[in-house]
Amino acid sequence: MASPRARVLTAFLMCSAVTAAPQMAARSFSTNPKAEGQVTETQSGADAAFVYRNARLGFTYQVRYGWVERTKQMQGTDPQKAQVLLAVFERPPEVSGDTVNSAVLIAMESAATYPGLKTAADYLGPLTELAVSKGFKAVEDPYEVEIGDRWLPRADFSKQRGSLTMRQSSLVMLAKGSLVSFTFIGGSGDDIEELIEGLRFAAVKANRSK
Repeated sequence: MASPRARVLTAFLMCSAVTAAPQMAARSFSTNPKAEGQVTETQSGADAAFVYRNARLGFTYQVRYGWVERTKQMQGTDPQKAQVLLAVFERPPEVSGDTVNSAVLIAMESAATYPGLKTAADYLGPLTELAVSKGFKAVEDPYEVEIGDRWLPRADFSKQRGSLTMRQSSLVMLAKGSLVSFTFIGGSGDDIEELIEGLRFAAVKANRSK
């Protein structure tokens, strides 16, 4: 049985086994009623895309046009384990290809599952440990990145799959008593950065003191 610390990690590492094919034209999105959020379509002509919105946790993610959603398929049946909020791929995971299948996975679970965890950065230790056990190598030490007006701890990994190099970056935050992980998979560092650009947070209202 997997340890509690491996629940979210195991969920997003499921994406890591996927490689991608050339291009994908299908648009097969559906709202998962069990997930805390919903997927809506934006209207912008040739650049139309889908946006996942999570009002409770205060963020949105704009999915690239043509990507496919597999959130429901990655949902577990155990409510005590991690909940996959969004799982999207450049192409269907079941279709083989000769390039890395870029993907975005957002998952969450109760922070109470991790006794002693005080900050989101504390989660990067077990995350790195499990990633290394799955054949990934840490690209560098964990660090913080700024997304809008938020600072999130981040860990970067890479893994060779034949002639391909798979890059994986995970950002973590604590919000509303939940541990939320944002994992991005691509074939290069530039791919990862472009995927991260789709993540947006609601502005934090400043407390005014008299």
